[in-house]
Amino acid sequence: MNTFAIATLGCKVNTYESESYVQGLTALDFHEVDFKGCADVYIINTCAVTNTAASKSRQKINQAKRNNPNAVICVVGCFVQTSHKPEELGADILIGSSQKAKLPEIIKEVLDGKEVNSLVEDIQHFTHFETLTVDQFQHKTRAFLKIQDGCNQYCSYCIIPFARGRERSMPLIEVVENAKKLVEHGHREIVLTGIHTGRYGHDLGIELIDLLKELVRIEQLQRIRISSIEVTELSDELIEFIADNKKIARHLHIPIQSGSDEILKAMNRPYSIALFEEKVKEIRSKIPNISISSDIIMGFPQESEEQFKETMDTVEKVQFSFLHVFPFSKRDGTRAEKLSGHLSNQIKKERCSAVSFLSKKHYNNYIHTFIGQTVEVLFEYEKDGYYYGHTSEYVLTKVKSDKDITNQVYSVIIDKVEEGSLVGSLGGIS
Repeated sequence: MNTFAIATLGCKVNTYESESYVQGLTALDFHEVDFKGCADVYIINTCAVTNTAASKSRQKINQAKRNNPNAVICVVGCFVQTSHKPEELGADILIGSSQKAKLPEIIKEVLDGKEVNSLVEDIQHFTHFETLTVDQFQHKTRAFLKIQDGCNQYCSYCIIPFARGRERSMPLIEVVENAKKLVEHGHREIVLTGIHTGRYGHDLGIELIDLLKELVRIEQLQRIRISSIEVTELSDELIEFIADNKKIARHLHIPIQSGSDEILKAMNRPYSIALFEEKVKEIRSKIPNISISSDIIMGFPQESEEQFKETMDTVEKVQFSFLHVFPFSKRDGTRAEKLSGHLSNQIKKERCSAVSFLSKKHYNNYIHTFIGQTVEVLFEYEKDGYYYGHTSEYVLTKVKSDKDITNQVYSVIIDKVEEGSLVGSLGGIS
């Protein structure tokens, strides 16, 4: 039996795509082994969002070659698509951002002696959504479902539109069929993911809310989570629909990227801070205690001390439940790379630390509001006598239980906060 190992870098979309490769190869009687060991085939599912991510992709390729110099090396994804000379990566199989569904069969053909050329196409003219089927996520209660690919936004710091191409969506009926398969295999929560998830359906003449209306009808599906959505995509109709449907998670991840209007303009982000704040206020008025998290980039080129303080003021005013804070990282091939006024790593580090400190304070304040409240928790694993899971608001929660409650949703009465997690008493099954 041939063995394979896979290394996945980057986003949730890559995680989904890697799971598809695993299932495809398993169906062809391949056996998965640890990437650190010896395998017949190594798959590196690459990321190119920053120069550092591209460098890590190269490191994984070199690691695979050291592990087994005779192995078949397959490099796939964004780093391949954006490389000027992908043939210099030293791989036996190169696949960019299209024809990924062929990967398992191509690997088998190469092992059988067939020579395969590089499959790297001009992704900018690719309009068809390539479905990569995943029936089940092994050892996970929560399942990802990739419903969309590509991006038309072209933020000045981002290479992804060049790596993934234009927006394209999985047909609605296919999404529903895939969701039903995941539920049949025991998944109670599905995370809808994509490169620009909130733009789902725009190429099909429909919108994300049309898909949500179909998914909430799946009986055994207890929770639907939207991985990320832009503030400009949160229409009044969509907010009302989320408010009226408990199946949709009480958590929205809405990237803000900066708290300064001037920096947002330089980033080519299509909203103002006033619009963002007003939309968050509207959401919270209709969905009390909802978790609103965000991404933020600190130290964008030419970011002044005053603009940094504006971002701190915005974070203080909005009070996100939590933030993912990143230092600006120059990416070759983007407009931001060519800007003057790049800041030192020390300044970026200091500003990230300041925003992260504020974020931790807000998160602590937010989770304390749950004390005495009853929440719904999907339990995921057991450790040291406690069962752990996440609330609809995506807050980690633990309880004691004499019975196995993994992959089940229970009501939990929250007693206290302990080391950043909620601790409660088990109620009834939901």
